[in-house]
Amino acid sequence: MCTNGVNVTQFDQMIEQICDHIKLERRWTHKLAHQAEDAGFESAHRKMHEAQAMLDEALAMLDEAKDLLEEDAEAASGVKVSLV
Repeated sequence: MCTNGVNVTQFDQMIEQICDHIKLERRWTHKLAHQAEDAGFESAHRKMHEAQAMLDEALAMLDEAKDLLEEDAEAASGVKVSLV
């Protein structure tokens, strides 16, 4: 379905792709944080966990964006085109 020239389904799928990528990066950040901790690199360990928390925040914001996308598409005043 297109709303105001935007394919909402495709837009939603692209957000999902970004989420998948961030989840992968979060997993590697987590592994590296523990590796740094095991090696005694306290400052690097803390920074890696801070980065992990930021990636968690990014995932939460993207989830919120997906929900808002659906709301915005429903409330849009423009023309809606659906393939039948």
